[in-house]
Amino acid sequence: MFHNILVAIDGSPHADQALAHAIDLAECEHSRLTLMTAVAQPPATYFMAGDPTGTLIEDALAEAEAILRRARDHVPDDVPVTTLLTNDPIRVALIRQIRQGHHDLVVMGSRGRGAVRSALLGSVSQHVLHHSPAPVLIVHAERSAEVEGLEAAAAA
Repeated sequence: MFHNILVAIDGSPHADQALAHAIDLAECEHSRLTLMTAVAQPPATYFMAGDPTGTLIEDALAEAEAILRRARDHVPDDVPVTTLLTNDPIRVALIRQIRQGHHDLVVMGSRGRGAVRSALLGSVSQHVLHHSPAPVLIVHAERSAEVEGLEAAAAA
C-alpha cells in the first residue's frame, strides 16, 4: 500500500515514536523510508546581540546530523533508507519533499522540540496535515506513568 514513506524527525519523543511506527509500516509493506530533519535556525535576537554566529550554526548543524544518524541507526538493515538534511524552514522543505520525492505517506510526531516556538509560529504537523498532497500519520509519544501522575497531581 505504501511504497515511499517520509518521516519527519527532530529528536523529540514524539518524533522517535513516529519513527518506530514508520519502521513497522516499512517492514510490513516492504517500503522505503526517507528520514528528514532541518538545521535549527538561530533566533533573530541572537543576531541582534552581536554574538558570533559561526559556533551556533556549526552546533545546530552537528545536532541535526546527530539526530539523523541516531534515527538511521534505529532502522533495520533490511529496510531501505535515505536521510535528508535541509537548511530551509522545515514546513516549506517537507511539503516540497513530499511532492518532489513522490512520497505516498508522511509520518511525523504531533509535537516537536519547542512548545513555545510552535505556539508562536504554529505547529509544523498541523501545517503538513493541511498542505500535504499525501496522507499524513501524526503520532503521539507514549506518556510515562510518572508524567501522568504529575499531571493528575497538578490538576487536583
